[in-house]
Amino acid sequence: MEVEQIEIRDHVKRFAPFDDLPEETLNRLATQVEVAYYRAGSTILTFGQPIGDLYFIRSGAVEVYRRNGELYNRLSEGDIFGQMGLMMHKKVRFPATAIEDTLVYLIPDEIFQELWESDEHFADFVEIEDRSRLRAVVERQEKSNPLMTSRVRKLLSREPVTASASATIQEAAQLMTEEGVSALVLTHPGVRIDQDWKPGDSPIVAGIITDRDLRTRALAAGLPLDTPVSEIMSPDLVYIQADLYVFEAMLAMLRHNVHHLPVLDRHRPIGVLALSDIVKYESQSGLYLVSNIHHQQDVRGLKRLTRDARATFVRMVNEDANSHMIGSAMAGIGRAFSQRLLELAEEKLGPPPIPYCLMALGSMARDEQLIVTDQDNALVLDDSFDPDQHDAYFRELAKFVSDGLAECGYAYCTGGIMATNDQWRQPLRVWKDYFTDWIENPSAKALLNSAIFFDLDGIAGHTEFTEQLKTLVAEKAQNNPRFLAYLAHAALNRTPPLGFFRDFVMESDGMHRNSINLKRRGTAPLSDLIRVHSLACGSRAQNTFNRLRAISETQLLADGVAGNLRDALEFISIVRIRHQSQDIEQGREPDNNINPEHLSSFERRNLKDAFQVISNAQKFLRHRYHASGGGRIG
Repeated sequence: MEVEQIEIRDHVKRFAPFDDLPEETLNRLATQVEVAYYRAGSTILTFGQPIGDLYFIRSGAVEVYRRNGELYNRLSEGDIFGQMGLMMHKKVRFPATAIEDTLVYLIPDEIFQELWESDEHFADFVEIEDRSRLRAVVERQEKSNPLMTSRVRKLLSREPVTASASATIQEAAQLMTEEGVSALVLTHPGVRIDQDWKPGDSPIVAGIITDRDLRTRALAAGLPLDTPVSEIMSPDLVYIQADLYVFEAMLAMLRHNVHHLPVLDRHRPIGVLALSDIVKYESQSGLYLVSNIHHQQDVRGLKRLTRDARATFVRMVNEDANSHMIGSAMAGIGRAFSQRLLELAEEKLGPPPIPYCLMALGSMARDEQLIVTDQDNALVLDDSFDPDQHDAYFRELAKFVSDGLAECGYAYCTGGIMATNDQWRQPLRVWKDYFTDWIENPSAKALLNSAIFFDLDGIAGHTEFTEQLKTLVAEKAQNNPRFLAYLAHAALNRTPPLGFFRDFVMESDGMHRNSINLKRRGTAPLSDLIRVHSLACGSRAQNTFNRLRAISETQLLADGVAGNLRDALEFISIVRIRHQSQDIEQGREPDNNINPEHLSSFERRNLKDAFQVISNAQKFLRHRYHASGGGRIG
């Protein structure tokens, strides 16, 4: 082989789909390649012209268009084009233009056809997505962060210090001092932590107290030392199972704003995990930010912490946290802002006249919130609600919280999905009627506008109100195929940005022209279609990854499909997250719009794989639920 041919071979084999070809095949390919040069602005291919070569970009950049002139994709070093024409009548299907001085290798159609017919890896690359490639990328991401690979059990250094809930405050304080611990696990009277537990038995753990509880609930309140410790303990126990991952413990602390988690092995406590145990895995923990939020005395103080929220987001990205960790952490921070604003509102307006619950919707409810987000919330009021007596209070409360969230970087919802809207500030019985009507009397327009309400979570107040709504939805939705058909129709409103032959389809106008909105065209259609499947199988889960776990336990999807959806969601989310982080670090306002030419060829290939997963999943959704809905949805 000549020197130039060796150079061609060595360069081509660096890129898929040539990287797995045998050496002898690469050698033969290199000897038959021709080289062509195109100046910036020159036409490479025009629609309908005969084509006899596969085009491999050695250097430069190329734009590929649809036949009507719309931009399809931007390609750079290592990318190929022209394959669609080679597989369909040897006519160019997508015109191409050099946007920089460009050098291309022309691989003859004879070689292309041979590889397409005989090499499965090559055929997969030019025809369909390669699932294993996307799976490998996601797995490498997860294994790079110790929060994802370390079990809670490994962080424990000693058995828990326990006492009976009937012990006095003085006895508890003395025991904590003697043992040198900051938290004490309390058991029900007469129950030992080493006894066997059987279904039907009373729980072993009754609650927990910490140093802070002794200071704020006992000493500051002037309680007698012989007061039973059960009067100051936290009875609504937040705990973690020993074999869960450290990141799940971190998310539990974020969600509930606690600094100590009892660790259970099944039902028996085997230790207590403290905030300090987790911080060594995360250099600048969002847990501290949540605690700081709850200590602010006014909206101005909360607003100052928005910079810290962005810094926490960037740090988690730089520490290789996965999208589930980041989305859950940012949702936890958003919840903390909402909760503290509610407390400040009650300090200003006085105690609420009736019980209520602040209900989060959308990404916060799903624990998938990022740094670019708006506010979606509602108020669920007790059924004793009387508009004449109570609505003025709750209208003011909603306005205070909504304005405060806007000050803290959570933009007003352009669709009006906020508790300031009278329609979304209603008693529980009205909310039950809303959901019943959406499910039992569905319409395309209603569900297009109300689908967000099927991602719901109580974040403050009487959260049992939203638990009742979740139960109602889970019970009614799975038994109503017509509702699922309409919801599926709404979920198909947003499609992935792929053309006929897996090329990117860009935005064609507006300020984000020639870019891709990774939320609108990627994560949103994924979460929409997964929501439909989740409701179909009766799941109460809200987080999209948890919904996929519930779906995978049924026969609803073919083997492997749920895993493919998970990998696609993770990869698209991480590209979106990194883009926002880079915007922040470089002083730009973060958004969801990426320009494919700013991505590596590695990222572009895997994004195409992920978008193809969405496309296939939407085809299945259309077939399954329109068929079960008993007719065409229009």
